[in-house]
Amino acid sequence: MTRPSTATTGMTATTARIAGLAATLLFAPGLAFAFDVDAAQALAKKSNCTKCHAVAAKKEGPPYKETAAKYKGKADAEQKLFTHLTTSPKVKVDGKEEEHSMVKSKDEAEIKNLIAYILAQ
Repeated sequence: MTRPSTATTGMTATTARIAGLAATLLFAPGLAFAFDVDAAQALAKKSNCTKCHAVAAKKEGPPYKETAAKYKGKADAEQKLFTHLTTSPKVKVDGKEEEHSMVKSKDEAEIKNLIAYILAQ
């Protein structure tokens, strides 16, 4: 069996793969955020987030996977996490209320990158 020529199909194999990838990225849930993993992890470490949070393991605070699941499909997820990370709200840890640390950055893009990383877990 012979393969149709590109003139017949109107699209090269490479173009078809690129179009398929673009469609996947555009329409797949959970892939709406592009982020820099290394930068997000560096900010989390600098801000001491990793003292209480991990990607999957429960520490003093919830794992990022749990946070991502909690906010999945919610339009205000990014804004709620942004507020949480920049205002030092009260949180309960082992039944005691304490102040959550603020992220150690004033750069909105860096903070949103961290949020995108958390939400992608």
